[in-house]
Amino acid sequence: MLRRLGAGVPVETLCAALGLTRAAFDAWWRAEVAARVPPTAGTVSAGAPGPVRILRDRWGIPHIVAEGDDALFFGLGFAMAQDRLWQMDYLRRRALGRLSEVLGRDGLELDIVARTVGLHRIARAHLDRLPAGTVAVLDAFSAGVNACIALRGERLPIEFSLLDYAPDPWTPHDSLAVLAELRWYLTGRLPVIAIPELAKRALRDQTLYQAFLTPEAGDETIVPAGAAPRARRVEPVTGGGAGEGPGSNNWAVAGHRSATGKPLLASDPHIAFGAPNCWYEAHLCGGSVNAAGIAYVGAPALLMGRNARVAWGITNNLCSQRDLYQERTDPAHPGAFLYDGRWEPAQEIREEITVRGEPDVELVVRCSRNGPLVDHLLPGPLRETGPVSLRWLGAEFSDELTCLLDAARADSVAAFRAALRDWGVPTFNFVLADVDGHIAYQCAGRIPIREQWDRAYRPGWDPAHQWKAFIPFDDLPAVVDPPAGWVRTANNRNAPPDFPYPLSGTWSSGLRARRIRQMLEAQDRFTVDAFARMQLDVLSLRAVDGVPPLLALLDGAGDPRLAAASAVLRAWDRRMTVDAVGAMIFEVFFAEWCRTVAAERFPAAIVDLMATASAGLALALLADDPWGWFAGGDRAAAAAEALRRALDVLEARFGADMQAWTWGRMHTIPLRHVLSGRGDLGGLLDRGGDPVHGSGVTVCNTGYDPNYLASLGANYRLIADLASDPPGLWAVDAAGTSGEPGSPHYCDQLPEWLAGRYHVIPLDRDRAEREAASVLVLE
Repeated sequence: MLRRLGAGVPVETLCAALGLTRAAFDAWWRAEVAARVPPTAGTVSAGAPGPVRILRDRWGIPHIVAEGDDALFFGLGFAMAQDRLWQMDYLRRRALGRLSEVLGRDGLELDIVARTVGLHRIARAHLDRLPAGTVAVLDAFSAGVNACIALRGERLPIEFSLLDYAPDPWTPHDSLAVLAELRWYLTGRLPVIAIPELAKRALRDQTLYQAFLTPEAGDETIVPAGAAPRARRVEPVTGGGAGEGPGSNNWAVAGHRSATGKPLLASDPHIAFGAPNCWYEAHLCGGSVNAAGIAYVGAPALLMGRNARVAWGITNNLCSQRDLYQERTDPAHPGAFLYDGRWEPAQEIREEITVRGEPDVELVVRCSRNGPLVDHLLPGPLRETGPVSLRWLGAEFSDELTCLLDAARADSVAAFRAALRDWGVPTFNFVLADVDGHIAYQCAGRIPIREQWDRAYRPGWDPAHQWKAFIPFDDLPAVVDPPAGWVRTANNRNAPPDFPYPLSGTWSSGLRARRIRQMLEAQDRFTVDAFARMQLDVLSLRAVDGVPPLLALLDGAGDPRLAAASAVLRAWDRRMTVDAVGAMIFEVFFAEWCRTVAAERFPAAIVDLMATASAGLALALLADDPWGWFAGGDRAAAAAEALRRALDVLEARFGADMQAWTWGRMHTIPLRHVLSGRGDLGGLLDRGGDPVHGSGVTVCNTGYDPNYLASLGANYRLIADLASDPPGLWAVDAAGTSGEPGSPHYCDQLPEWLAGRYHVIPLDRDRAEREAASVLVLE
């Protein structure tokens, strides 16, 4: 039955074939998934290098207690495998390019990406260069995972039975591959360069091209003017929009801005919602570590959280760590690429991809000196532009795992910053606070120095377009104990034009950063509750900026429907609440307006693609058109027509009563399982579907353009009060600790997340013992 379900056979067909009622099937399914949830209480012989106690609280969050580091990370591997074993295997296969082995052709596209970029090769090369202490952590973590696999026997997570396979043993190479894939997810993003290249070719006008790159709130910088280090100036900082993608928020206030007299810190990473999501919440207590927060599934380190003395949060920095190179070929020199006047032979790597139920697929990866050719990974319209190669910093050695392990042991902001010196990829914005009252912002990562910078392709044959060096760590953007008493980041521009190095930024909208700054400047003292309210803030500065000029464009349109919509928008408070009709009308209009803006200058075949990168320009064009984007056209008429199309969409979907078009009817949070699209598995494994406040440009982040799709957002929220005694974290997950559909902790935190309620993760071992809902001892 499970194999047939996993193959896509509908439940109705299965029931008919077996003579089952749907009620009987549902009862069987519930019993089957519940039977696979591993025990979380008792004592088991697991081969641990020392005694390990896994204390789980009411949310199933593990407090892993051990005497030494080996036992501690063994326990982390064991606990993570108890909760997320199939997700770990999925992420491992995604990184290694082996999804097709179990998913068939459904996994081929992702396998081709992984094999082309060479994530498996990168991880193997990295493993040989890691410090012995980091390898020991990886070995202990892997041993814990494998001990859990052995003890589970045939009672594996339901997905293994649905797909009819069993997991291979976990290895340190697997953890490094998973981290390499995360680095690729956060920094690869080829369309960010490819779409501007397409715009440059289509527009053939530098003024219009620069207009296309117009960011939202591009002047909202993390580092204030005048705060740059003394260093050689290379060229002005270059940044801009063009759809870099989703992001995150973090901020901190100093003790004199806190009601407790000690710093407060908040952080919320934005990534795809899922059942479960990619974060694993845990408290590590033993050996050299006492810290709590979230790890990335498959890796033995906390990406964000706090220890007894330091708290930290992260956002993606978005300083470019990759370039696309147009390569030059010549029939007279087959199999070669031009560089500096010479023809260099291409290198070839052959990859065999096993595809379940079909013949193997051979992938030939051709490489220039810059890296692998990636034409086949680009958006459709750009796949015929000739050979394009990728240079990605993530292919070069860097050791973020050691940095994270050292940072978790840091006893001050200064020590934490020192632990980041060797951080390579991705570029992250770290916000820090410690019990001594210090706060800081630190940019971490290797940022190439480019003598020439553009968002489009580079000529692969020209040495002038090669990377020259990297910005020294001491010269990266940073702020320590600013007089204003706060720091904040939200994937916005790192530094103003006076910064001495080229950051080559591909930053997201600055609207979230602006709103956080407004809230930080609006009051003198903050509490944990105040930070929680900030994380739930739903004021859309896009609407604040965009609605008044839109209403001015619509004035006198003479259309009763437009007049009715204008009245709703005029009365709307610009907050993206689930009951707001104005939120619905504005966001659906804005999606249509982005298409209108793109259609004004781009061929029909690429309008949809270019619309995804036009938000900054589209917002600016509501107020004015200094570039002549609407050459000879009528902006007011175009805006009115975009609104008519939006109203048509809403009426067709929700009926003619405009007052029934509330934001929550469309803006719902999907917690989709990665197997959701196979047959009826979505109905069995998915959760969510609840109306949700916010949008992609609000601090309460629940969307991505078009914002009515709430497919990603702030799926974990964390607040640290450095005055709390004993120390702890306030946090909430949009899903839950367990990835087992039969567990009570499968997506059980969603109601808490929606309501803005937080749980506390204490770092105090005695409190964790007292509050434990279950205790599992590994001997």
